[in-house]
Amino acid sequence: MNNQVMSTASNSSYAKVQFLQRQAASLLLYQSVLQTEVGVAFVDLLQAIRYSEADARSCLQAYGIYFRALATKNQNWEEYLITQILKAENPFTKQAQQQEFENLPTALVAAAKHDLLALQNLYECSSAVLSEWVQNIAHLPVSPVVWYLEQASTAGVETQFITYLQQLENWADAVEDLAAYYRQYGTGLFAQYKALRWQNGQFLGIPYPDPVKLSELVGYESQKEALLKNTEFLLSGQVALHVLLYGSRGSGKSSLVKALLNEYGERNLRLVEVAKSQLRDLPMIVEHLRGEPHKFIIFVDDLSFEEDDDAFKALKVVLEGNLTARPQNIVVYATSNRRHLVREFFADRPAPRDHDEVHAWDTMQEKLSFSDRFGLTLTFEGADQKTYLKIIRHLADLVGINISQSDLEHKALQWATRHNGRSGRTARQFVDFLKAEMTVSALQVKNKKEK
Repeated sequence: MNNQVMSTASNSSYAKVQFLQRQAASLLLYQSVLQTEVGVAFVDLLQAIRYSEADARSCLQAYGIYFRALATKNQNWEEYLITQILKAENPFTKQAQQQEFENLPTALVAAAKHDLLALQNLYECSSAVLSEWVQNIAHLPVSPVVWYLEQASTAGVETQFITYLQQLENWADAVEDLAAYYRQYGTGLFAQYKALRWQNGQFLGIPYPDPVKLSELVGYESQKEALLKNTEFLLSGQVALHVLLYGSRGSGKSSLVKALLNEYGERNLRLVEVAKSQLRDLPMIVEHLRGEPHKFIIFVDDLSFEEDDDAFKALKVVLEGNLTARPQNIVVYATSNRRHLVREFFADRPAPRDHDEVHAWDTMQEKLSFSDRFGLTLTFEGADQKTYLKIIRHLADLVGINISQSDLEHKALQWATRHNGRSGRTARQFVDFLKAEMTVSALQVKNKKEK
């Protein structure tokens, strides 16, 4: 009798596994959810345990791959699945960003509802259930270790939506709320990453962007205020200006732009880094970003051009516009050490020779005034001693360096003399070095006392 009961229970488990396989295969729009490392491992595990005569070794290997995939992502299966739904790119998520829910095609909404129900069934197949099925097939005395994490109590929008779906009886009822989420927060890479770079014709997410904060940057208050105000215009949907940040090396131009991301990232700001060598793709990049719900700063660092540079022409099109309307969700912020962005040689200057261009001075003036095509130019002069020491004291306070102000300033001036002169970059390098030196010295003293 006991054997018969066990057999009936096993048959029920196999029927559930095969049902889940059919659910996974039936997806109409959200196939990408199961095309990730974790999704593939989940589907492969279902395939390994689908029959009563399944090979125990194959089941255990498949479970191990699934466990490692979840551990690598450091998420539970349930949270991971919903996260992928929120980031998925498909016709429904794309169109939901572009138009109101009531204007979406009926068939598209119906397909989204179907997929949400199918994914809800997969969601309910927890790692604990899979572990029990593997235990039965492999005839193990105990079930394999279950990957599980306590859900973090964070207040992010993504976390709130995960909680909302977890508490919903029928996920199909969430389709309109989900469309509103996509419309506000976007999908794909732009939902996953706040910082990206354009490389070889595609966007690449930057998992660990520079953590520099606005509170760390002192010494150029008027420039900072102007840049913040312009960025606020961008975020509020007003016409924002393209900005050139020009000035001395190490004055904090790039850090100021990067700090904007840490200040406004939660307000849907995205920073897209474009290298000078990729600037010829700029018109294509702008068209990619047009219509996205996010606000984008295209960041070009250390900008300058050579003669007849294709990048010069591409950037000119974006700054000045053409017949295509300029998208209001995009601005260009560029930094440069040069006021005149196109390199000029004395040999380039017009001379009255027969073979010269008739209007050569017009061409020269176009090159020299290229920086004027930016709506806002912010100048960063080299730091004088007063500004340099102000930066030093501010950074030292932030990291908790506890020495007298006179000693700190004396060491800082010596450092500037021996290294790269007075600048924000030099100040940061000095404070980082001093902090490390003091920490190591304190550890050495502690170790000597313990001995």
